Amino acid sequence: MLPAKLKKELQRDVRASEHPREKAVDVMYAVQRHYGYLSDEGLAEAASLLGMSELELEELATFYDYIYRRPVGRFVLHVCDGVVCWMCHEGWACLAEEESIVTYLCARLGVEVGQTTPDGMFTVLPSACIGYCEYAPAMLVNGKPYGPLTPQSLDKVLDELRNQPPGHLVLDR
Repeated sequence: MLPAKLKKELQRDVRASEHPREKAVDVMYAVQRHYGYLSDEGLAEAASLLGMSELELEELATFYDYIYRRPVGRFVLHVCDGVVCWMCHEGWACLAEEESIVTYLCARLGVEVGQTTPDGMFTVLPSACIGYCEYAPAMLVNGKPYGPLTPQSLDKVLDELRNQPPGHLVLDR
């Protein structure tokens, strides 16, 4: 259940909007921040706040890469899957031809795409394009861009993230 303060803030924002449905993504992000992901309970609460059906909100939630319908790790690694990043992957001379940032990260972390590491630290997800083409290949970690990436810089990023104190807040979008 959402805390009363958050619920009041969201109700106020929705009521102030000329078109409350336009607040759907904002409400889903707020609920996601509270639960850590958009749980079924959170989705139902968000739908109620917006005056939408759960099915309508589910359709929106599953459209956006940054709305998580299941629990994710403390750090969500959105690896860019855009054309420019793919072209830059080919320049990774130290990797086999078939490897990419995603395959490197998954191998390094011992997970498959979409999975979370057993310690709950990292979730690896591909994203269509993160808009960071000038630094390709790139990724977002809880909304913070990193690039251009190499295996060495990826290792450094992972080490830095592992050493972040609990409660260290990183942007979520």
